[in-house]
Amino acid sequence: MTIVLIAVLLYLAAAGLLVRGLARDDATASKAWLWPALAAVALHAADHVLGWRQSGGADMHFFAALSLVGLGMAALTTLFGAGGRMAALGVVVFPVAAAMLLGYALYGHVAGEALDWRLQLHAWCALLAYATLAIAALLAIMLWAQERALRRREFRGWLRALPPLTELESLLFRTIAVGFVLLTATLLTGALFVENLFAQHLIHKTVLSVLSWLAFGALLLGRWRYGWRGAIAVRWTLAAMALLVLAFFGSKFVLELLLKRV
Repeated sequence: MTIVLIAVLLYLAAAGLLVRGLARDDATASKAWLWPALAAVALHAADHVLGWRQSGGADMHFFAALSLVGLGMAALTTLFGAGGRMAALGVVVFPVAAAMLLGYALYGHVAGEALDWRLQLHAWCALLAYATLAIAALLAIMLWAQERALRRREFRGWLRALPPLTELESLLFRTIAVGFVLLTATLLTGALFVENLFAQHLIHKTVLSVLSWLAFGALLLGRWRYGWRGAIAVRWTLAAMALLVLAFFGSKFVLELLLKRV
């Protein structure tokens, strides 16, 4: 629990330093968040590794999976935020990752499952896809907020923390493209390696995941073929992400927490 508390405090410190740096528009101050963020991500990962060693396998239950997605989001934000203006995402991502880690720690470690390399590959592809596409959803919200502020001529200070509108939009679609590839790999590995993929407790997850994949694919196709952007891109991104959340965490919540099934 000590590791968890330190990681949570470091996440919050990184978010606080980001807010201060962005408010001052100071390049030196705005980079101060990086070291506590790196340390928080490392401790977050270490807590999962230690839990897996104690339980004898990878814990992929609801709160553990949620925490791993938070870890992926925090790691991606730290990696790409260090080299550009997307560090602003950390103001939201780092507290969210801290809350997910704390929820995992309070719920406790669940006995790990003995997964072979094929199922582990499927699980890791899924978690990376969810983390990447969750970042895309946040970028879509930021794009919507920026467009709305510009239309209303509300030139507030937080706009300076964001890239120009066209750059933010381009980053959104690049992130969606990467997430789409990972989601494709998730569905392919699931079809190849997961037995009874269409069993009763997996059918809804499979259907919703495929619908989300189709929605993200349609958005990328619309961008390439018809130049979709702005509000259309935001709506499609958030709708596709909602389907993905329902597919994985919605089903896990019902099965594991409400129905007490594994």
